[in-house]
Amino acid sequence: MQPLCDPAQDRVVKQVPLPPHRPLDNDLMFPAKNQGKPDWKLIKEHLEREGRIAKKEVIKLVTMANKIFKNEGSLIHLSDPLTVVGDIHGQFYDFLKILDIGGNPESQKYVFLGDYVDRGPFSIEVLILLYSLKINYPRTIYMLRGNHECRQLTSFFNFMDECKYKYDQELYDVFMDSFDNLPLACIINNQFIALHGGISPELRNVTDVNLVERFREPPKNGLFCDILWADPVDNDDGICEGQFRINEVRGCSYFYGMEAVSRFLERNKLISVIRAHEAQLEGYKMHRWDGGQDFPMVITIFSAPNYCDVYNNKGAVIKFKNNDLNIQQYNYSQHPYLLPNFMDIFTWSIPFVAEKVTEVLFHIIQPRDGEAMDEIVDEDDIAKFKELVGDQQHKNKDVFLKSKIKFVFRMMQIQKGLRQQSESLVQTKGACPDSRIPKTLLDSIKDSNGAFQTAKMADSINEKRPGLSQ
Repeated sequence: MQPLCDPAQDRVVKQVPLPPHRPLDNDLMFPAKNQGKPDWKLIKEHLEREGRIAKKEVIKLVTMANKIFKNEGSLIHLSDPLTVVGDIHGQFYDFLKILDIGGNPESQKYVFLGDYVDRGPFSIEVLILLYSLKINYPRTIYMLRGNHECRQLTSFFNFMDECKYKYDQELYDVFMDSFDNLPLACIINNQFIALHGGISPELRNVTDVNLVERFREPPKNGLFCDILWADPVDNDDGICEGQFRINEVRGCSYFYGMEAVSRFLERNKLISVIRAHEAQLEGYKMHRWDGGQDFPMVITIFSAPNYCDVYNNKGAVIKFKNNDLNIQQYNYSQHPYLLPNFMDIFTWSIPFVAEKVTEVLFHIIQPRDGEAMDEIVDEDDIAKFKELVGDQQHKNKDVFLKSKIKFVFRMMQIQKGLRQQSESLVQTKGACPDSRIPKTLLDSIKDSNGAFQTAKMADSINEKRPGLSQ
């Protein structure tokens, strides 16, 4: 992996390693000793250094993983030791920390609860490493589907744009077809059900999950939709009108409360529901509701720390061992800076260049020292102009010249504003990579003592399923 050349030795931040010069070679990525399987450790190191993988190799990875996904049931049964991971949302460098905290994938089982893509800028890197792990350890690495693993949300948020920027539309379509193959739920130790969103009025028995036709885009309602989109009620007593009520926050599916969950758990002889789908300040939340339970009916786990680069929340994973459940928290990891919306440096620099050009123009035609703007036109100029254009037009000459100067001055002010806007994009350090939180709120969020709640409120509109209404 030869690093990018730097013949001038003029890098400003020299402590940052140079990225690899070329995409990872196929012979290195799929070495003969691995019997056709990818070298996930090399891929991990390559991606961590901001290296690229050629499109044909990525498609090869997805194709190999698809064969495994298709042979898995919609409902998986697992036993500990096991690590449960919530939303990752394209935060690749936090995903690397998850693998360190959760245990070596060579010897530790993992179940991921979905939402691998969108919001963060490194979704493709997350998928490449996850698929590489899945191919190497098909019986210990499990990936469930989240609500963001669909065409509707990835086109609304930034995963489609990321695919087009780093590769093309074809690769985006390949990933979308792959998402259609992902399982939906998991039973852990015959005591817990793990899924992305939650339970449904149509989910009476856990085996009902196997009846879902999962090889498609998630529908707007029904059991498939609820598994991905449902939420527990957000109150202390778990009271929900009629067991399930319409989820107006999401624009689809339901809220479920203590009564619905209690009946479901009792009917299926389970202890608790483990789910992801919602950002949490501490990275997790125990929904005990009645306050007197030995164990919470619902556990929410969220594994994307400092979500969208503005939430200031912790990430967390759940580790099962010998029937014991432990929650491991962690803070966010620094990641390489990317310009918003995958903007290139030339596009970003245009306002700076334009501002300087208008400054030069203004200085060429601006008033001389000691003259006011309305005194720039003198009598000699008017006389000369009169000889050229005649009496009828000379009356407008001073207005004409003044308007030109004022126009250039206004353009200079406009370009200055555009330059300041571009500069502020860097100063916010790429906060909210998918640009779905209004930029006007980003500074107030970062400066707020209650940054998590402020960010959550500002971002609440993006929790709703796009294009749907109740």
